[in-house]
Amino acid sequence: MTARSIVWLRNDLRITDNPALSAAAGRGGQVLALYIHEQSHGVRPIGGATRWWLHHSLVALGTELGARGITLAVHEGNSQSVIEGLADQSGADAVFWNRRYAPGERTVDEEIKASLRERGLLVESFGANVLVEPWTIATGQGRPYSVYAPFWKALKAREVERPRGRPEARRAIEPTEVDADYTAPRWAAKLGSHWQIGEAAAHQALARFLDEKLEDYPPGRDIPASDATSRLSPHLRFGEISARQIWHAAMAMAHAEPERAGFIDKFLSELAWRDFNYHQLYHRHDISSTSMQGKYEAMQWRQAADDLAAWQRGQTGLPIVDAGMREMWETGFMQNRVRMLTASLLTKNLLIDWRDGEQWFWDCLVDADVANNAGNWQWIAGSGLDASPYFRIFNPVTQGEKFDPDGSYVRRWVPELARMPDKWIHRPAEAPPDVLSAAGVMIGRDYPAPVVDLRASRARALDAAAAL
Repeated sequence: MTARSIVWLRNDLRITDNPALSAAAGRGGQVLALYIHEQSHGVRPIGGATRWWLHHSLVALGTELGARGITLAVHEGNSQSVIEGLADQSGADAVFWNRRYAPGERTVDEEIKASLRERGLLVESFGANVLVEPWTIATGQGRPYSVYAPFWKALKAREVERPRGRPEARRAIEPTEVDADYTAPRWAAKLGSHWQIGEAAAHQALARFLDEKLEDYPPGRDIPASDATSRLSPHLRFGEISARQIWHAAMAMAHAEPERAGFIDKFLSELAWRDFNYHQLYHRHDISSTSMQGKYEAMQWRQAADDLAAWQRGQTGLPIVDAGMREMWETGFMQNRVRMLTASLLTKNLLIDWRDGEQWFWDCLVDADVANNAGNWQWIAGSGLDASPYFRIFNPVTQGEKFDPDGSYVRRWVPELARMPDKWIHRPAEAPPDVLSAAGVMIGRDYPAPVVDLRASRARALDAAAAL
């Protein structure tokens, strides 16, 4: 009897180094790849920008799978109902998937695995989306890590599993139209000019980074106007490339070119930070809604809808923050240093709940990741483990002057300030009237006054933290 296997794809939209796909193909017989737009309790709905990326990633993957003789089906609904219905319809006798790690996701997967096995199906899951699975790494006392430095040291000492190859190709089939019900919102049209999507594009981005940008990465990752980062995060978010593929490509370069090993170590430490966030995601309550440090649940956040809206629109009157928020709205991406500054302003100076900011990023970023987005927000807010201390409150003016000294980043994304001289580009509200006039800027008309006093709001934030 011919085997029929279903591969349930989630955050692993690739052919190479896809253990679930390889397991299904290795059985012989028919293989059906399945993606579900989930409506399952406990699974967080994706945001608007990630939904746009997902559509194009599915289209690209459908073409690649069709060339290898595999059909990609896209459904919507409750995952268990969809899989059981498709198994009955197709006569499938096995279902494979790669593991995911959020508490609600794990519950869904465990229930589906148990149900399918009761129905007599073979069900297997695999590790594919992190460098090391969260339960396989622990402190000397056998507990989960809560501090990054020892986690990174332990991870570096581990042997990261080598990526797997591609499953053997079959006779090509005509790919069917996938994700046909998706209609991109009008605002998403601008995203397309900034990204190439799919597995091939992910590997091109990695090669370009290692060949052309690696040496610039350690200092350049803090310079928002530079093009020094890998821009791999959305590809990782959807598993168009795996973390271990990136790890081993970088390690191979370090062995071949030892003079570049220091640059590679810095890059890989950031890749490992992603694993650290997944470690927290797995071992704790839902980190997108629950503070990792329990005392922060008592924080007295302000209810300030106008301030939140000004932050979301990039109209805070603090240029580097506004530049970052506008960059995100235009491209679905924001440079790392600026992510910290925008989040610090919201949670510290404006004293608005980190969950409000995390949700906005979740909806606007093409790389909004279930572990990284929440983990990084909690790091800035002070509520995370190994978090930035609460008294570390970034000053967006001095940070702008340090990391964007000639205002290149601000001039690109806040064009109403383009004619401001370097001295005043990060503090336009303090500029003399003649400077503002020469630049064609009137504060309150062309560009807003700062939404908050930085010194007074810093003191307010420290008082709020001291009260916990």
